[in-house]
Amino acid sequence: MIQISPACIEDAPAIAAIHIQAWQAAYKDIIAADYLAALSLEQRTTMWQQKIAKGDSTLLVAKQDHALRGWLSYGPSRDQDASAIEAEIRAIYVTSEAWSSGVGRALVLQAKILLQASGFKTCSLWVFPQNDRAIKFYTAAGFLHDGVAAKSFTLGSQTLQEIRFISPLSI
Repeated sequence: MIQISPACIEDAPAIAAIHIQAWQAAYKDIIAADYLAALSLEQRTTMWQQKIAKGDSTLLVAKQDHALRGWLSYGPSRDQDASAIEAEIRAIYVTSEAWSSGVGRALVLQAKILLQASGFKTCSLWVFPQNDRAIKFYTAAGFLHDGVAAKSFTLGSQTLQEIRFISPLSI
């Protein structure tokens, strides 16, 4: 059984570990290997402790068999063209051992329910266009590419692009 709950400070080390492990597994053909290898568990743990303490965004965790298997961060959309009724899934990561187990689906469904209850009408997320596995997952969860031009950003010494997907929040 998958249990979804709000994250607490004590979850930060597991959130950080999943963050790094999922990046290294999912992005190995997208992000430079040296960048992925240099990810620091200590730095990510501190970052997540601070984010949870400040309440920068809402963070849900998924536990299965008493172990944290994944997490999802969401809040109001940060896109410049967003209105007040648009939300955003800012990040979702599931340990690669739990891929295709229902953990990600459970997190997205719970986030959509909570966002809809808060008055949001749509939810967006950004994804690497090369990340076929994630695009298939998001499409199955009701998200579609909205046709907006890709946005570019720099990560380490690499310039990357993301494309936006949007889903209505009617469940």
